[in-house]
Amino acid sequence: MSLTRHDWTIEEIESLLELPFSDLIFRAQGIHRQHFDPNRVQVSTLLSIKTGACPEDCGYCPQSAHHDVALERERLLPLDEVLEAARGAREKGATRFCMGAAWRNPTDRNLERVIEMVQAVREQGLETCMTLGMLTPEQAQRLARAGLDYYNHNLDTSPEFYGEIISTRTYQERLDTLEHVRAAGMSVCTGGILGMGESRRDRAGLLQQLANLPRHPESVPINQLVQVEGTPLFGVEDLDPFEFVRTVAVARILMPEAHVRLSAGRTGMSDEMQALCFLAGANSIFYGEQLLTTPNPHQDRDQALFRRLGILPEAAEEPPTAVGEPSSEPWERIRHL
Repeated sequence: MSLTRHDWTIEEIESLLELPFSDLIFRAQGIHRQHFDPNRVQVSTLLSIKTGACPEDCGYCPQSAHHDVALERERLLPLDEVLEAARGAREKGATRFCMGAAWRNPTDRNLERVIEMVQAVREQGLETCMTLGMLTPEQAQRLARAGLDYYNHNLDTSPEFYGEIISTRTYQERLDTLEHVRAAGMSVCTGGILGMGESRRDRAGLLQQLANLPRHPESVPINQLVQVEGTPLFGVEDLDPFEFVRTVAVARILMPEAHVRLSAGRTGMSDEMQALCFLAGANSIFYGEQLLTTPNPHQDRDQALFRRLGILPEAAEEPPTAVGEPSSEPWERIRHL
């Protein structure tokens, strides 16, 4: 059985990242099978409820007011538009509906409107997640009382590399928000972005921060940088796909009970790369053609990949069947290997 720890050293994590690829994947897959059905993937949908004009200067983000990006600024969406999107997500198989607003932190007035959205989306039978920037303890408590299931607040990278990416918010402020979310009783969704020019040690540092939290995050999104012209990180060298998969595998080893999510950047991943990520322990994706402001694979492509790999969305009762292919028996053989 795997041992859950909160005292990982950088050196231990680097040693895992340096394992021969097959050995690392074998170890991660073994731990994954101890805690999850290896052929089930949780599906979430993400909606931008307020786009652009963010006062933060995150180097990867096209929503920052500091960057010269052709992005139309939008006000907070009305409740009926959010509900329409939530219903559509549910009909397409999503079990969690995530809403993001480009704020440094929400005002109390905006929080009232957000709380209405949380309550209305929950009435559709969906889990709810929000990412609104920094929260005070009181704001976290209000969201928890409204029934918010998850709050997302990414650490992005290691403490050492963080200053190369962001100057308007400190690393400790991010950790403080996570502490407020946990204290309020909500589930924590936090991860990072790979491919921003960081070193392997920085990736180890990010994983160390996540794994050594007092309680592991329930959800760990791992993003691949989507380069957007006009942002400071446009033109940075692409990350080796195997390095991305290695990071997913080590996240699974360090946080055995977390859902490890493939988030932004999947449009730049081949089906084979995504399959390796699932083998390495990823068991959650964002589903739908659009994330906050960047593209995502079309749902038909995801459904086709799931069929090819014998993967089921968590909420599904029966495996999807490709036209002209036999249905149940091969799926059952795969599932019980």
